Amino acid sequence: MHFPPPAPSPPLAPTTLVALDGVGKRFASGTQALAGVDLRIGEGEFLAILGPSGCGKSTLLRLIAGLAEPSEGVIRRAAARQVGFVFQDPTLLPWSDAITNVRLPLRLAGFEREEQEARAAQALAAVGLAGFERAYPRELSGGMRMRVSLARALVTRPSLLLMDEPFAALDELTRHRLNDDLLGLAAGSGMTVVFVTHSVFESVYLASRIIVMAARPGRIAAEMPVDAPGENGAPRPPGFRTSAEYAGLCREATEALEWAMTQ
Repeated sequence: MHFPPPAPSPPLAPTTLVALDGVGKRFASGTQALAGVDLRIGEGEFLAILGPSGCGKSTLLRLIAGLAEPSEGVIRRAAARQVGFVFQDPTLLPWSDAITNVRLPLRLAGFEREEQEARAAQALAAVGLAGFERAYPRELSGGMRMRVSLARALVTRPSLLLMDEPFAALDELTRHRLNDDLLGLAAGSGMTVVFVTHSVFESVYLASRIIVMAARPGRIAAEMPVDAPGENGAPRPPGFRTSAEYAGLCREATEALEWAMTQ
């Protein structure tokens, strides 16, 4: 019996960087981590993936990055793209200073030493660490180590930056400062950011769009646009965190998360 070949997938829209269609992930243990995920990630947007622990947020991010392959469904990516990834922990080389850690991706890619140094110094300056190029990880605070990790992701000048709960272990004030810095960097570069978090407050402050995930198996249960000043990655205005508008958006996101956890 002859079966016709499958119809080709429609081309990605010009503004779409990544498209997921019916994506699922089952691990070798038999655990179904994700099921039926349909998602479009647009150029220049700041997308937050919000959900409780164990709902597959990190697994989804790794699939988007191409660090793992789906068990079901299709992931399509725009051809011309450079991806940066910031993990939950800074994962710095303890025997190397800050600039050596940051230039590592460029060294692995075969860039000349002079360009490695120049671009790494520029990335460190962009995250507020000019003057700390020769500092070792043990000499830096937790927030500064995370800034080095962010600089290392930015040094390749990515069009897509993926971040897996990078600020979760930091104190509140440091986290707020890094949130503001990240928005400024995103606005200045035009890159797309996908940010995994379990914090309603962080997702509303950062994102132009939030997807809310349910667990067992992980799937998208709700989607929420964040219509607020400074959207699409631009910095929020002063006082936004204490505004009634922010409180209302946080309440809406909390309700969506609570509903997703019952699904």
